[in-house]
Amino acid sequence: MHRAMGRGLIGIAVAALLVLAPTVEAQAPPPVRVSWVSIERASAPSPFLDAFRRGMGELGYVEGRNLTIDKWWGESSEEGLSRQIDAIVRSRPTVIVAQGGLALQPLMVAHVATPIVFAVSVEPVEAKIAQSFARPGGNATGMSFFALDLVGKRMQIMHEAMPAMKRVAVLADPQHPGQNQELSVVESAADRLGLQMHYFPVHSAGQLESALLDIARDRYDAILAFADGFTQSFAGRIAAFSEQQRIPAVDGWSSFAHEGNLMTYGPVLEECYRRLAAYVDRINKGALPADLPIELPTKVELVINLKTARKLGLTIPGSLLSRADEVIE
Repeated sequence: MHRAMGRGLIGIAVAALLVLAPTVEAQAPPPVRVSWVSIERASAPSPFLDAFRRGMGELGYVEGRNLTIDKWWGESSEEGLSRQIDAIVRSRPTVIVAQGGLALQPLMVAHVATPIVFAVSVEPVEAKIAQSFARPGGNATGMSFFALDLVGKRMQIMHEAMPAMKRVAVLADPQHPGQNQELSVVESAADRLGLQMHYFPVHSAGQLESALLDIARDRYDAILAFADGFTQSFAGRIAAFSEQQRIPAVDGWSSFAHEGNLMTYGPVLEECYRRLAAYVDRINKGALPADLPIELPTKVELVINLKTARKLGLTIPGSLLSRADEVIE
C-alpha cells in the first residue's frame, strides 16, 4: 500500500517537472546593459550595430524591456573615445562591446575592469589582448577576423581573376599585430603560384602616397591590401589610383569593393558582429570572458565589382563570377 502510494507520488512529481520544464526554458534572460563603443561618427549608419542588435533579438533581448544599449562614439578619433571612458565606466554597463581595435585599445590602456566583448582584425595574442584563443585569460573576449587561411585563398582568387598577373604589390600596416604572419602566408602562396611580390609597409597617408607612386612607376599588375582599419580608411583613395593607373586592387572586407576596388574575399563582418550577441548573453548569465574562447569567422564572402572590372579592361572568368556572393554592377 505504502509502496504503491510512493510510486504514485513519484509519478506525480515527475509529471509536474515535465510540465514545468518548458516554462523554465522559456524564461526570459536577465536584463542587460550594453555600452557600444566605436570611434565612428554618431551620424554615420552603423551596419555592425544593426547586426549586433539583430543577434540580441534572436536571443530574446528587446530594447526597452530587458536590453539597454548606450552608444559611445569617438567621432573618428581615438582621443575622443578616450575622453569618454570614465563616463562609460560610471554608467555601469553589464558588458562593453568594442567595435574594432581602435575602440578596444583605449579601453585596454585605461585598464577597464568591466567585461569587454570585441570584434578586431588583429591577432589577439600578438596584440596582447588575450593569452590564447582558447582561454583569453582577462576580461575581454570576442571575434577576431584574423584568419590566415583566407589570406592564402585571397591570393589564389586574385590569380584566377587575373591569370596574366605576374607581379603583386602588397600594402600592409607594419604596426598591425599579426601582419608578419599574413605576409608569410602571402609569400608562400605567391611562390606556389609563380608570382613575384613586393611588400610596401604603410602606416600613414604620406607613406601610402609614396608607395602608390612606386607601384605606378614600376607597373605592378595588381595590389593586394591587407584587411585592416588602415587600408579600409584609404579604400577610396586606392580605388581612384587603381582606376587611373589601371592596376586592380583586392582586399578582404566587402566595403573595399563597394568603395570602387575590384574585388574582396574575406569574412562577412556583419555576421561576426551578430555573433557577439552570444558572448554578451553568456556573460550576462554568469560566464567569465577569461573562459570564453575567441572565435574566428565561419562565414565568408566573395564580392566582385564588375563595374570596376570593365573600367580596368578586365574580363572576370565566368567560373569566378558564378561563385561570387555579390556582384556590383
